[in-house]
Amino acid sequence: MRRLGFGLALTLAAWPVWADTVSTFKLDNGMDVVVIEDHRAPVVVHMVWYKIGAADETPGHSGIAHFLEHLMFQGTKDVAPGDLSKIVAAQGGSDNAFTTLDYTAYFQRVAADRLGLVMKLESDRMHNLNLTEDDVTTERKVILDERTERTDSNPGALLSEQMAAAQYMNHPYGIPVIGWRHEMEALSRQDALDFYHANYAPNNAILVVAGDVKPDDVLALAKQYYGPIPPSDAIKPRIRPTEPPQLAERRLVLADARVAQPYVVRSYLATERNPGDQRQAAAISLLAELLGGSGTTSVLAKALQFDTQRAVYASASYDGVSVDADTFSLVVVPVPGESLADAEKAMDEVVAKFMKDGVNAADFARIKTQVMAAQIYARDNTQGLAREYGAALAVGLSVKDVQDWPDLLQSITADEVMAAAKLVLNRHNAVTGYLTTEEAAQ
Repeated sequence: MRRLGFGLALTLAAWPVWADTVSTFKLDNGMDVVVIEDHRAPVVVHMVWYKIGAADETPGHSGIAHFLEHLMFQGTKDVAPGDLSKIVAAQGGSDNAFTTLDYTAYFQRVAADRLGLVMKLESDRMHNLNLTEDDVTTERKVILDERTERTDSNPGALLSEQMAAAQYMNHPYGIPVIGWRHEMEALSRQDALDFYHANYAPNNAILVVAGDVKPDDVLALAKQYYGPIPPSDAIKPRIRPTEPPQLAERRLVLADARVAQPYVVRSYLATERNPGDQRQAAAISLLAELLGGSGTTSVLAKALQFDTQRAVYASASYDGVSVDADTFSLVVVPVPGESLADAEKAMDEVVAKFMKDGVNAADFARIKTQVMAAQIYARDNTQGLAREYGAALAVGLSVKDVQDWPDLLQSITADEVMAAAKLVLNRHNAVTGYLTTEEAAQ
């Protein structure tokens, strides 16, 4: 095992891991095309990313982006409701879709020689969606049931929803992707069609194809199937409300009889990755890894789970792939008998000690190696690569930004991490939440 670890370290140090073979094109109608070559297996991942998400919804229509994602499987004049997925499955493939605050994506994974088929199906529903009132009624019930199951029945999800609403006073990131129930109940067929016609167009979309393909072949198919679709003149720049300066920490307690394991969570506003300017975000990413990226070796885990044994779990997290300011989060799940107030105090003491002592050099070197290894392994997954590029491009980053990111992480210094910590870990920009039982809250 020691020799394997030593060999891995040597390999990581020498491996030029960031040289993804990526080609980019733009169709005459404004659609961006990204091709990621991976010839290890005769499969292909086909994804269409729309630069529209829950944060782009009009006021009063929360959940419409996610609702339309469901309705996109209801068929066109040529494809019956539900048949797209059946056709893909009959070819031995799989398909799905997802909606976030910043984008909506649709994907299929099929044999490489079936790429033309899935392009035909996806391009068809880009501009030929056919919706009946029955379709809308059925899918509205589906999304309401989804909210019941995933949010209303989950105290942790309810706390996250309430914390986001408290974190973002003015920005639409405070509105849940699934939507507020009372607004979801009122979503209509016309609402869905208006959102579809305003936002689903080639000049608001990115086609990402990854797998056993040649760029010129993909471009030819894209021109054949997506090229004839006219661009929309309704696409508008993403100009969203901005957050006013936060002057005081916001705190909330959610007590619920269904809570089995109480915990304390704190989120801070943190800058996102920006085109050509990702250095601060890279420092914040490494800060998250140092503080709580590992359940055994991170600063919070070592101090709270092992040294003092006051927590059963502690972590930190940050993504940064977003159009606007993201959040940096800390979570501590205390051991039975430890109050949430004491757990929060212990968490704050660990963070304060970190701010005083600075970055441990050995921990920093280890984390950089682990981050590099994780990125190497991630490139073994064609679908993961397609998602990495698609998500980045959908929030305004470039292919170069994606490819620069790993080396940028390796170049970040301990001083930059501490500067990021001083900027981000500001209680004035924080929301602290307790998830607890009704009994403990009394």
